[in-house]
Amino acid sequence: MLLLIPKHGDARPTNLFLKLNSENHIMLLRHTLAPGIGDPVNFDLYDCRTQRNLSKKGIKQAQKIGRFLVKNNLKRINIYSSQWCRCKETAKEIALGGYKTLDLLNSFFSNNKIAAPQTRNLENWIKELSLKTPTLLVTHQVNITALIGHYPTQGEIVLAKRLRNGKLTFVGSIEAYDLP
Repeated sequence: MLLLIPKHGDARPTNLFLKLNSENHIMLLRHTLAPGIGDPVNFDLYDCRTQRNLSKKGIKQAQKIGRFLVKNNLKRINIYSSQWCRCKETAKEIALGGYKTLDLLNSFFSNNKIAAPQTRNLENWIKELSLKTPTLLVTHQVNITALIGHYPTQGEIVLAKRLRNGKLTFVGSIEAYDLP
């Protein structure tokens, strides 16, 4: 098993996979490498040609994450993805079966007015979510930062603990670059 070293908080090594089996932990993943910032002016949610998409390196990162999860006995996980093409492609390339899209995971980078209500709605959804099966949410930096106050890099797996009120607290993280 690979140890996960928290970037802040508890300085002791934490085993990601043992935590996931406690039913009150969840993985958040910022989509893998998609060069650029934000989205083009002509962004269309239903047309990937108008969006930032994964680079070849980003596709390889997602595949590496999938192999890493399988190697660590996470062959069966629930995956939810933002509707953005780079998130859906990340979920697809992880290759652990299907995934479901969830609009609550969509980026609000270009519309900060919806950040607070969308984050509250996502917290409420997470509060009711069964975590009997390990769960991965593929989303964006702004969403993860709003949820737990951590600024992830592209391809960073973040482990969070679900509190009773549905809010999440940072436990630790590992970047795709650091995976074996």
